[in-house]
Amino acid sequence: MAATADPAGNDAALQRERDERRRRERWLAGLAGTAASRWRVTVAASVAAGWLLVPQAWALAALLDAVFVRGAGLEGHLLPLLVLGGCLAARALLAWSARDAAGDVSEAARAELRGRLWRALQAGGPRWLRRHASGALAELPLSHAEAAGDYHAGYRLARIETAWVPPVLLLAMFFADPVPGLLLLLAAPLLPVSMVLVGWGAESASRAQLGELARMGGRFADRLRGLGLIRLYGRGEAELEGIALAAEGLRVRSMRVLRIAFLSAAVLEFFASASVALVALYFGLGYLGMLPVDVAPDLGTGLFCLLLAPEFFAPMRRLGARYHDRAAALAAAAGIESVLGLLPERTPDAPPPRAEARSLDDARGIPDAVQPMPGPSPGRGQPVLRVQALSLASAPGASPLLEGLDLELHPGERLAVTGPSGSGKSLLLEAVAGWVPPLAGEIVVAGGVRIGLAGQRPHLFQGTLADNLRLAGDCPPADLLAAAEAAQVMRFARQLPGGLDAAVGERGFGLSGGEARRVALARALLRRPGLLLLDEPTAFLDPQTEAALLEALSRHAAGCAVLVATHSPRVMRWAGRVLDLPSGQVRPAGEVRP
Repeated sequence: MAATADPAGNDAALQRERDERRRRERWLAGLAGTAASRWRVTVAASVAAGWLLVPQAWALAALLDAVFVRGAGLEGHLLPLLVLGGCLAARALLAWSARDAAGDVSEAARAELRGRLWRALQAGGPRWLRRHASGALAELPLSHAEAAGDYHAGYRLARIETAWVPPVLLLAMFFADPVPGLLLLLAAPLLPVSMVLVGWGAESASRAQLGELARMGGRFADRLRGLGLIRLYGRGEAELEGIALAAEGLRVRSMRVLRIAFLSAAVLEFFASASVALVALYFGLGYLGMLPVDVAPDLGTGLFCLLLAPEFFAPMRRLGARYHDRAAALAAAAGIESVLGLLPERTPDAPPPRAEARSLDDARGIPDAVQPMPGPSPGRGQPVLRVQALSLASAPGASPLLEGLDLELHPGERLAVTGPSGSGKSLLLEAVAGWVPPLAGEIVVAGGVRIGLAGQRPHLFQGTLADNLRLAGDCPPADLLAAAEAAQVMRFARQLPGGLDAAVGERGFGLSGGEARRVALARALLRRPGLLLLDEPTAFLDPQTEAALLEALSRHAAGCAVLVATHSPRVMRWAGRVLDLPSGQVRPAGEVRP
């Protein structure tokens, strides 16, 4: 027996969809809040330009009626001439003002959305970013922000014009002759109905197009980064076929959006043209005496109504032409919400995003995950770091790797964190840095203490070695060189052409894993941290370089609390104490065998 649909369930689903659409439209409208004054200028200029069509049509109809019907000259019709000239000039000025202000509103909306996305991505933190394709995330401030800007300059403005201009033109036509006004009044509802029907398909098609664009961008960026591996395994042709299929999918979805846009424009033009033709037919039959009325309309009235009839539908045609902007913007909002889990809101009194002297290695991704201790910087008896009953998981919903962990670090103390791979050593360091929110317990860092982190997978930018070091902040060349010497960067930099000015490729291309970690360590030291977090700093190093690095750290990071994750017995003895994971027990480093 065939299953029957539940009407109540369908109605509830449709209502939820409408509520979601309204919520996203309110969010899109809020993006232009910083340009509220320019938006008011846009609306006032556009509406005033539309209203001026009434005196302009009257003046033009009066002049044509006087010249061609009454055979009079223009000498006695100075008022219509002045009105016509003034309306033309005023409408040109208003149209320019509206376009200029609309452009400002559109740019403000794009900038606001990009700022919100920037803050949302920062709040997500590096671990969250690693779970998403970078190419797909890069599309959010590009195509999605463009769609939000077009929504304000296109659809939102056309909707305001449609709400305020046609009713005034319709009243003027009713005043001149009720019959054409009634014809347009009966035809007007057909246009919004057709736009709504077409708009449902347009939003779905735009969402599919933006999703395919994000997937293609992510796929292409990932394959480009792994080009060497693809060539090594002989997968070049297969990947080219995959990219070709992704491009074909994007083409198909883009053409679907264009088909819907052209269909909506054709439907609007049909209804508008048919309505104007009916008005023209009414006046034509009236002038021929074929209407069942005793009084035929005069030429001036007919010209006035015929001049206003196309303008009555003009805002609706613009709204229909821009309706796909709304669909694309709603699809962009849905895409942002699906990636971030929410629509990013404006942070009260938040400064605009700006470049900071910090990198992914030392960024504090989730500032609320680590609580600062009240009061001044720690003294000799106060801990720099206090961890109490801490529980951590590697991902939301995953089983905890660490539970009930307690530890304290005072200024100048060192603690080595050791344990089998996957026991949570890197997770603990990232939680202290503020990248991972605790499941339970708390992490408290003394107020005013800077944190420096050198991770296992440091992010190096394309540029020079010195450029990557200066991400920690502006510093004199002597300090730059001292940090590079302490981190043993100069051991390999002296062999490179240019030394610290040697070029580095994207993501540290051209450097070994150990060399990249040493650059990250030097960058962390340049921050002059009070708490230094090191993740396998001596991995891939020969014993001589390891010993030199630890000796230099003892001098350069004197007085700094150090939490270091390691498998190296030498680093454990250098630290003096060892925290075993996952047990959480602290023991003296003297028990560590060479």
